[in-house]
Amino acid sequence: MTSHPARTALSVNLNKVALVRNTRHLGIPSVVRAATLCLRAGAQGITVHPRPDARHIRAADVRELHGLLRQSWPGAEFNIEGNPFHNLMDFVREFRPDQCTFVPDTEGQFTSDHGWDLAADGERVRPLIEEARALGVRVSLFMDPVAANMAAAKAAGADRVELYTEHYAHVFGTAQQARVLASYAQAARAAQAAGLQVNAGHDLNRDNLATFLRSVPGVREVSIGHALIADALELGYEGTVKAYLDCIAAGA
Repeated sequence: MTSHPARTALSVNLNKVALVRNTRHLGIPSVVRAATLCLRAGAQGITVHPRPDARHIRAADVRELHGLLRQSWPGAEFNIEGNPFHNLMDFVREFRPDQCTFVPDTEGQFTSDHGWDLAADGERVRPLIEEARALGVRVSLFMDPVAANMAAAKAAGADRVELYTEHYAHVFGTAQQARVLASYAQAARAAQAAGLQVNAGHDLNRDNLATFLRSVPGVREVSIGHALIADALELGYEGTVKAYLDCIAAGA
């Protein structure tokens, strides 16, 4: 598995590049080109979330990105997200990425909007986690920032949790920010105490990222897509990735 330095790693989610590409039949913008430019600018990884309806990332994209990273960027991390009860495990078995992130989405869901309820799904998830890990793939579970639930993630066999950060992004800059950030910090500490590493993602951006990382200890990786790709429309991939890496440095 790919290792990263102590500083938080940036994994760029390319779903929105594929979404724009899919509105025409011209093959532009290129997902592979976007990955190349982001990695060249210093991103440490690439994330994709191929949904069953293929409305953005398609199976061919996963295959091409796998080949790109293996051949040209062997030190970069490939993270494939999705629901293991839908199509995720097919990709895990074929490509054996560095990491897979289990997300409890329903088919056709607009975007990820909640973490796992392991009291309900833990027994079903556990054998799939075991299978992924047996293939040499690190497993991260998409989780709400509830400290009491971190031990269940470890018991299910996960290596990491990805803290779902939309609630933090929603209250950023308001009177609720400190209270909500405290819940994320508490969840991160509980995860680490249980023997898990911590990722984070969803609606993190240039405004809120450094504050999050200063407040939440030991975040190993952030996965950022929507805001980063939106910024790239104005700043370009290189300028945007460097801006996010500056935010990470400011949050260290």
